[in-house]
Amino acid sequence: MAKPKLCLIPAAQGSKLYSVLPSSGVGDFDFTRSGSATRINSKGLIETVASGVSRLNYPMIDGVVKGCPHHILEPQSLNSQTNSEDLTVVSSYLLGAVSISSNQIISPDGTLNADKLVELNTNARHELYGKSLSFNGTTSVSFFAKAAERRYISVFIGGNPALGGATFDVQDGLITLSSGGTDANIVNYGNGWYKCSFTSTMSLVRNVYYCLRDNGNAVDVQTYQGDGTSGMYLWGFQTEIGKSYPTSYIPTTSAAVTRSDETANGSGSAATFSDSEGVLYIETNILSDDGATKTINLVNSSNPDNRLSLNYRTELGRIQMFLNYTGATATNISIYNVDKTNYNKIVVKYKNNDMALWFNGFELATSNTGTTSSSIGFNNIEFSRTGSDLFYGNTKQIQYYDSALNDSELEKLTSWVSFQDMAEGQLYTIE
Repeated sequence: MAKPKLCLIPAAQGSKLYSVLPSSGVGDFDFTRSGSATRINSKGLIETVASGVSRLNYPMIDGVVKGCPHHILEPQSLNSQTNSEDLTVVSSYLLGAVSISSNQIISPDGTLNADKLVELNTNARHELYGKSLSFNGTTSVSFFAKAAERRYISVFIGGNPALGGATFDVQDGLITLSSGGTDANIVNYGNGWYKCSFTSTMSLVRNVYYCLRDNGNAVDVQTYQGDGTSGMYLWGFQTEIGKSYPTSYIPTTSAAVTRSDETANGSGSAATFSDSEGVLYIETNILSDDGATKTINLVNSSNPDNRLSLNYRTELGRIQMFLNYTGATATNISIYNVDKTNYNKIVVKYKNNDMALWFNGFELATSNTGTTSSSIGFNNIEFSRTGSDLFYGNTKQIQYYDSALNDSELEKLTSWVSFQDMAEGQLYTIE
């Protein structure tokens, strides 16, 4: 098989997304983010990287790092919960029949800064609740929890779980209950820690409640006799108003903190790409199939309407190839009913009257009427459509070939090496 003209394989952090080909560096993507952000490092710990530094995020499977890192690009988001790592601050948290023991164990960032929520020796609701916030529309709540004497915790907005919330078992890593249209999730972060999250939609001014339980099956808020010593370890509280999914952890102290959006563009030059034929290969996922178009674009930067786009479309489960340039009828082919949040290996092949879209080893859409032209003028790849339809997701690799590979080559390029490779590559667990 021909050697790619451009190849991005995540290997280093810095002011760019670095491509291994071309060796001159012309294939590097210019990266932007104002302010710091966090990632999962190679030891499985949450780590802060500086402003303007790209992030290599390592995959966690069953609580341990498995596999190679990926580049992560995320949208802007605000953590409205202040003092995300200190539950003793009364301006940020109120207590109901509980006490706080500070800095009891090592948190997911590897330091001794995780607090313990301890129930009082009384028959009551044993709960902590965050500062009052104005919720408007969709909100995502996330936090980290580790079982001690208690393993169950219910989290909800307002005084009624029916408005939206979930109950988590942080010993076995299970969601035992959810209500109010809640989309709940729990992820093993290792060393007994779980990231618990839920997304719900409402418009009201309320608190987020975190309630200890002595079982995981009670539908309503539970009153029980505490013993004065039992509890649970908690850390890293986050409330993202307006977000339809939880993003990476945003630490806060006395004020809410915004992580700015991230962009990556400007890879390659006119000498890298062919206007007449070629292959664009990606292995990516998107953070959420949330109704917003996200694109990876091979484009003429002087005439952005001249472009070959791989679009994660607004419709649930749809991926589209779109080729357009001045003076021609656009070529548009799509595949449907795919999980865009999984890692997928996708190829767009373009050649005069020979267009194809390959997906995980199969050719699923073709066109024999699309045309190419030497006047297209491709000169860079961008994770956007010239500033719109920004791509937010994880990228394992991008390759570009300046000739149209044959079917056997495309099948090999987009296939998984083994079942184990496929399962781990898509972050599945084999039992």
